[in-house]
Amino acid sequence: MIRLLKAALRGVRMELAAGESGWIALTGDGMLSTSGRTSNAGPRVSAESVMQLSAAWACVQTTAQLIGALPAAMYRKENDGTRVQIDDNLSAILRRRPNTDQTGLEFWEGMSAHMLLRGNACAERLMVGRRLVGLRPLINAMPKRRSDGRFDYPFYDRGKREVLPPEKVFHLRGFGAGDGLGLSAIKYGTQSFGSALAADETASTVFGGGMMAAGVLEAAQTLAPEQRQQLEGYLNQFVGSKRAGKIMTLEAGLKYQQLQMNPEDAQLLETRRFHIEDICRWFGVPPIIIGHAAEGQTMWGTGVEAIMLAWLTTGINPLLRRIEARIWRDLIPAARKNTDYYEVNREAMLQMDSIAKGGFLSNMTTSGIMSKDEARDKLNLPRRGGAADELFAQTALAPLEELMRGER
Repeated sequence: MIRLLKAALRGVRMELAAGESGWIALTGDGMLSTSGRTSNAGPRVSAESVMQLSAAWACVQTTAQLIGALPAAMYRKENDGTRVQIDDNLSAILRRRPNTDQTGLEFWEGMSAHMLLRGNACAERLMVGRRLVGLRPLINAMPKRRSDGRFDYPFYDRGKREVLPPEKVFHLRGFGAGDGLGLSAIKYGTQSFGSALAADETASTVFGGGMMAAGVLEAAQTLAPEQRQQLEGYLNQFVGSKRAGKIMTLEAGLKYQQLQMNPEDAQLLETRRFHIEDICRWFGVPPIIIGHAAEGQTMWGTGVEAIMLAWLTTGINPLLRRIEARIWRDLIPAARKNTDYYEVNREAMLQMDSIAKGGFLSNMTTSGIMSKDEARDKLNLPRRGGAADELFAQTALAPLEELMRGER
């Protein structure tokens, strides 16, 4: 028992030493180390290994790209209840030039991807005096709770350990940030992702063998150990997909009998199909969004449209609210918090459906909520002015006296 405890402590010390050399350490429910966690199925699970699964890649890519591509702006609420769009320095940083290397789309894609995978995404606030001039992503930041309840952010920059205080970091939390840190899908889904990685490895191994299952050699006599070793070396010349189809010559009464494997079993079709749907559950993305239809489900029709609208409502919208709330809390100056706010345009998600877009604009203009020029703004069309900038309402019934008065 003592020897086992000593061995375990040596392993911990080795892992800590590796962390000091540049690995990203696991802290609470936050960042996962690049070395990952070992699943019961065998493979080590990390953000890097999970992204090798096509379903995980598609879920993260689709969600992050949509969040990054949606238009957004800073707004100011006036005393009369109206709002005006403001194009100030903060708005330019958030949407167009967060830093010298990235566009706004690239920045929010990366932040969203880290939030989905690791539960947390961090960016250094670049300051000139007390003025914010940019945001630089911190890929390996490790939030660490301080005695006052706030976080410090140790990270490694070119092999050197640095620590940033909380006022220098924009920290975006994912789902479940009850203790200040978002929950990592990679950590809590270790077993699911590990099983999917193991299934992929198994299928790849079978394909690497030319889809040829293992067989048995039948001999009429007992072979000596040297003969067995020599025979195994000879058989290795016929193993692998590149050697498929070669003719094998057997001597001394040897007979080869192949063990048949069903092609569906070789590809683990049912298992891999289940893993796709399981991965989609971890990332909150309907399988249809990444091109996977369940058995008996079509890829087209009103049912799919309803699924996509549900995903936009229950999957994308909460992520957008997290971003908006965190920007309001941490980036908008205290003197402007009562009037200014950052908002992502949800209506842009309707661009994928021209019928829904047309119906929405028609209802808004005929009910007196939106002018025709405002509707043209949504379509990036030039304004017409005059009557097009007035509010109209469609009337189905009107008093007869008003109609008669109109005829006079």
